[in-house]
Amino acid sequence: MPVATINWNEIPWTPVREGVERKGFTGEGATVALHRLMPGHEPKPHSHIHEQIAYIISGTIRFHVGEEVHLITGGGLIVIPPNVVHWGEVVGDEPVINLDVFTPQRPEYA
Repeated sequence: MPVATINWNEIPWTPVREGVERKGFTGEGATVALHRLMPGHEPKPHSHIHEQIAYIISGTIRFHVGEEVHLITGGGLIVIPPNVVHWGEVVGDEPVINLDVFTPQRPEYA
């Protein structure tokens, strides 16, 4: 199998909805996605079959995971189990940039 390489700077941001954009890269077993969440975006509670590990690169986010609420700042990580309802809310005036790892892969992010 050939080795895939990527440069995030060469991938355009894809709008998801007002105030939310993403870039994605998918391998055989996992997907990595870079998200940009703007202050004031509308949170959308959702769940999926994927385990999700979110690394907050910058900004502050209030992550709702099931019945728990976590305030996470740049450098923080959170694991979101499969099939658990979750969403994030930007706290403050700075956009949140986060890197998500999903397993199994999410082909719709490719």
